Amino acid sequence: MKIAVASDHRGFATKVKILTLLNQLGHVAFDYGPDDGESVDYPDYAVKVAKAIGDKTIDRGILICGTGMGMCIVANKFPGVRATPCHDDITAQMSRLHNDSNVLCLSADLLGDRLVNRMIEIWLKEEFEGGRHARRLEKLQKVEEENMPPH
Repeated sequence: MKIAVASDHRGFATKVKILTLLNQLGHVAFDYGPDDGESVDYPDYAVKVAKAIGDKTIDRGILICGTGMGMCIVANKFPGVRATPCHDDITAQMSRLHNDSNVLCLSADLLGDRLVNRMIEIWLKEEFEGGRHARRLEKLQKVEEENMPPH
């Protein structure tokens, strides 16, 4: 799977570890920045990953900032992006099963390395359940079409 990973300065160290994990798991990981831990603005990096999801350049994205919330808000401004802030195994699993999440948003400040690794493995392994959830995603897509201009 092709996975883009980006962070702000608070998530930089976590991003580096995630890139290593993804490569170890056999995925093709792309570093969408930043290149160091100097202070940056999270919207600049969330936009890069969200656009790549929309263009289908990548399959999934992982965004990391202090809480995961800012990155998530920005990413969800783009059609086709289903970014979910996750904080444990269950939210990572359900984001895929029920919401077909394609961008995982993580907190660098609140989550430890082992939990982050486990959540990523769960999130990458789970498949969308479909069924009643597919109907809900169709409604979400209609909301996007009616309210979001294509990029």
